[in-house]
Amino acid sequence: MPAVEVHSFEPLLEGVLVKRWKRFLCEVQLADGELVTAHCANTGPMAGVLLPGGKVRIRHDPSPKRKLAYTWEQAEVPAAGGGSCWVGVNTALPNRLLRLTIEAGHLEPWLGPIAAIRPEVTYGLNRGSRIDLLLTPAPGAADPRPIYVEVKNTTWSDGTTALFPDTVTERGQKHLQELMGVLPDARGVLIPCLSRPDVDSFAPGDKADPRYGRLFRQARAAGVEVLPCRFDFTSTAVRWLGLAALQDL
Repeated sequence: MPAVEVHSFEPLLEGVLVKRWKRFLCEVQLADGELVTAHCANTGPMAGVLLPGGKVRIRHDPSPKRKLAYTWEQAEVPAAGGGSCWVGVNTALPNRLLRLTIEAGHLEPWLGPIAAIRPEVTYGLNRGSRIDLLLTPAPGAADPRPIYVEVKNTTWSDGTTALFPDTVTERGQKHLQELMGVLPDARGVLIPCLSRPDVDSFAPGDKADPRYGRLFRQARAAGVEVLPCRFDFTSTAVRWLGLAALQDL
């Protein structure tokens, strides 16, 4: 399907990644030579996308409420088919991207028509978790059950296959168990947000977290739906590319 813009913003600044430290900070050299410190929302290993010396894009958003005026948004990486591509590394963005994608109706063939979206709703065992998006189907929808949507930013890849997670994630394991827990009274939907355009399929990152892989397969067998959503990143926008295939698991 053709790319469709779902999110636009002021042009990002381009520079070179010097280093990341303390997990949530990175140093970037801008085109004019200035060195700036930016916030890194992704505190994981960032396998395959943490490339000191590589090009990055950062957002300048000064505010008295922010400790840092810059945020690391994108990284240029080698693409699966040769050349390079831009990857979205800000883990705070995918929930917003998916909400915009749902509001635009791009996921209606799979989710049905949606009347309301609520973020960060408590649920699960002892109400100890927060679902990223709780969807209320529109009146007359074929399936009237509420839809619990968990979103996972996905940047690690093996060739054209996107993989999640890239490290052991007890939190991610818990989310799979919580999604199974809403069945059958509600729908549980896992949306891997594939934040790079050079992938066309998705699989669990078994090598990084074997238990997550086992729980992923258990969740699918129980009825949890998986909708891997592909996105393309530019300096001024993010575009929806459609769904990726699920590898035979």
